[in-house]
Amino acid sequence: MLLGNSLKVSLVLVATVGVLFTGCSQKSSTYSVGTPVSGGKKVFKPLGNQKIKNSKAMHRATMRPYKIAGKWYYPTLAKVGDEQRGIASWYGPNFHAKKTSNGEIYDMYADTAAHKTLPMNTMVRVDNLENGKSIVVRINDRGPFVSGRIIDLSNKSAHEIDMVRKGTAKVKVTVLGFHAKIAQTKQEREETATVGSYYIQVGAFSRLEGAKITKRKFETALEDRYHVVIKSTDLNRVFIAGFRSEDEARDYKANNGLNSAMIIAE
Repeated sequence: MLLGNSLKVSLVLVATVGVLFTGCSQKSSTYSVGTPVSGGKKVFKPLGNQKIKNSKAMHRATMRPYKIAGKWYYPTLAKVGDEQRGIASWYGPNFHAKKTSNGEIYDMYADTAAHKTLPMNTMVRVDNLENGKSIVVRINDRGPFVSGRIIDLSNKSAHEIDMVRKGTAKVKVTVLGFHAKIAQTKQEREETATVGSYYIQVGAFSRLEGAKITKRKFETALEDRYHVVIKSTDLNRVFIAGFRSEDEARDYKANNGLNSAMIIAE
């Protein structure tokens, strides 16, 4: 994936709807990627307008946790105005006319991009912080799976913000809307696609000191993205917090021997 001969990976096959998560990485395709001309060089043509895949089944499938090279990724819902800063890269001919993670066909001449966790059909503005140029793209793929990179732009979009020759650029990614639409009205701009917060209850104590001991125990073993809180009502309850979806919380339970712990949603 990414810039010619870079990393290629295969994602999980979601049996529910038969969507193959290729993450800009499908190694073969029944679609023609170009027509050879004299000298052996291939000519790549735009695929034309495609019907955007926006079904509930597709969204359920593409929002499930997936694993790449031993690392789990947890697609999360978002809200208009969310921002992220990091490195952008781009992908083009090697993936032209191959399937994307949501089942569409990648067209390197369309304004689309790959993101590891945003919902499919999220509209984002990508600002090149190195030259001030920007582009609006639609998320229809997963990736890039390279440390520090936050978005993988189509060839056309990368040209628009003048980063093709360099290959990468420092960018800011801002959520503009969902379901392939840019938020226009006040209500749309205030729209949030978050499903709320999820907690795993790992203890309940009549004495606060017992809750504090358990809190310290889990804090020493937690990943940076999670934290431990105590909520005192009838009992002093200890929760691992920071999960953005029920699937993420369930996966954490399964991988950390917390089978009897309860998941609480707020």
